Amino acid sequence: MIRKPVQVQAIPIPATRTLRVGVIGVGRMGRHHARKYAQLAAKTADQPGGVKLVAVVDRDEGRREAVADECKCQAFADERALLDLGLDAVSIAVPTVYHLGCAAPMLEAGIACLIEKPLASDVAEAQKLVDLARTYGTILMVGHIERFNPAVVALQRAQEADVAAGGTGIVPRFIEVHRVSPMTFRSVDVSVVMDMMIHDLDVVLWLMGGSEPTSVSASGVAVLTEHEDVCNARLEFTRPQGKCVANITASRLAFKTERKIRIIGENAYVSIDYAKKDGVLIRKTANAIQMDEVREALRNGADLSSLNYGELVAIDPLQISDADQLELELTSFLDAVRTGSTPPIDAEAGFAAVRTARRIMEEARRAW
Repeated sequence: MIRKPVQVQAIPIPATRTLRVGVIGVGRMGRHHARKYAQLAAKTADQPGGVKLVAVVDRDEGRREAVADECKCQAFADERALLDLGLDAVSIAVPTVYHLGCAAPMLEAGIACLIEKPLASDVAEAQKLVDLARTYGTILMVGHIERFNPAVVALQRAQEADVAAGGTGIVPRFIEVHRVSPMTFRSVDVSVVMDMMIHDLDVVLWLMGGSEPTSVSASGVAVLTEHEDVCNARLEFTRPQGKCVANITASRLAFKTERKIRIIGENAYVSIDYAKKDGVLIRKTANAIQMDEVREALRNGADLSSLNYGELVAIDPLQISDADQLELELTSFLDAVRTGSTPPIDAEAGFAAVRTARRIMEEARRAW
């Protein structure tokens, strides 16, 4: 299945008008949104347009008042209080089960929403959010922040440059992902698939051009919680460019932290370390002559055991910037709000990630 972007037909906002924003939920992640909006406001204070953090919402009085005091904005206990403030956009960083309830009145009022990952806790609620964005012509973006990892951004630029030069970009045939970490005892009310693997599902689906897997197999184990604490999924994709298999492992019971993706294509190999924010790209065409010589030597029965394989490949470090991931995410969201354009991770992308995650969980639980 290939997703289709939600055409919201949002009305552009004049470049000279300041965007008024709010944050719903200022816990572990939401407070970072509030602080970053406040920083963006300070950067654009003397410029036309810009952004202004108007208010934050949280049920916890001490938490909302502390963030509001730090960010110099208003504080409310109920998100509906934001509807009278003339906001253009909000970040929603409440627990996933409350996403639909918080986002619905905002989308209905035409207030653009950036909803922290995952879009929803199940497919039905994710579909309702997609439908609301479409019905009211309101921008909805999902906060899959790994898409804004500088290494992933660098890969996207390399892809675009290759296509612009007449190439095909990287055509993946096999993708391997590991995302493991020690138990933090946060988000233990959901599966590791919805908590951790969802990051990688978004990136893999993006690499597949928005196509969802044609088949899913998975195995998971619940150890400390009532949900999968460790899960491995094998996703098969069938596209016009050919087949691809993605093998994704997520664990919150490891003794180390590792977040890596390796992409093996017919024309290139990519390795990205999300945690270190770096990566390398090896193109097949970069050393085609040497490889042809090696193949010919092998066909002729030559002994190449003394040959150093590392000297045959041309490794190009990805050109990575030192940009802040959250700032990249928020500025891309605000750009979509101002221009009325489709955000980089729209409602359909978030929906596809949720549906794929639920398919993985269903398969993993067949063995329970």
